[in-house]
Amino acid sequence: MRNPKRLAAIRKLPCIRCGNPHSQAAHSNSSGHGKGRGIKADDAYTVPLCVGCHQRFDRFELGTRTESEAMFEKWLVKTELMMGKRDEEYF
Repeated sequence: MRNPKRLAAIRKLPCIRCGNPHSQAAHSNSSGHGKGRGIKADDAYTVPLCVGCHQRFDRFELGTRTESEAMFEKWLVKTELMMGKRDEEYF
């Protein structure tokens, strides 16, 4: 599912990893979140990452796939707390 309002809200947050104020909406790389070849995960599974952190995350330079998925889950919880809202409010 695509949600431009959620993505815009995510982009207003600082990078969840390093705190850089210029972030992008980074989608999960987990197939459990709907990611597939050429298909982005659902917008509900996005976190704010700066360009550098986003690239390192997508290339699995921050850990193995399993470690990255666990890290992303923690980032997703923190993102929701930073937003003060739940995903359901965007749909």
